[in-house]
Amino acid sequence: MDSLCVDTLQVGLVASDGELEAAADVLLQLRSFLTREQILIRIRQQMSAGYQLAIATRNNRVIAVAGFVVARKLAWGKHIYVDDLVTSADCRSGGAGKALIDWLKAFGREQGCEQLHLDSGVERFAAHRFYLREGFAITSHHFALSL
Repeated sequence: MDSLCVDTLQVGLVASDGELEAAADVLLQLRSFLTREQILIRIRQQMSAGYQLAIATRNNRVIAVAGFVVARKLAWGKHIYVDDLVTSADCRSGGAGKALIDWLKAFGREQGCEQLHLDSGVERFAAHRFYLREGFAITSHHFALSL
């Protein structure tokens, strides 16, 4: 683990263009099929529809990102849905992912949300172990169809 990953951790919403761009660089580790330009365009488009980015920083460096929306569904009521959650590869297992989940839980409660949801790729076993440790339950199968 990089020495930049062991000092005080701070979590909050993206507050500047510089933080947004640094968050995009970390998100590219999860969404590597996109270019930096493409991911920034998509983030800004989604933000205009309610997408938000929470970041975990150490020493003013963005080391983990959660992209999410607050929404309402018949099945879940008011909830947070996490679209994207990633910790920089050189800072994994250092508490940043847990800090983001804890922040999302607190933020959700403040917003009056009843639940916190996310999907995880079928073969992301380390992520699944992390989510189960953090109290998530596997409650459904997600199906997709390309159009």
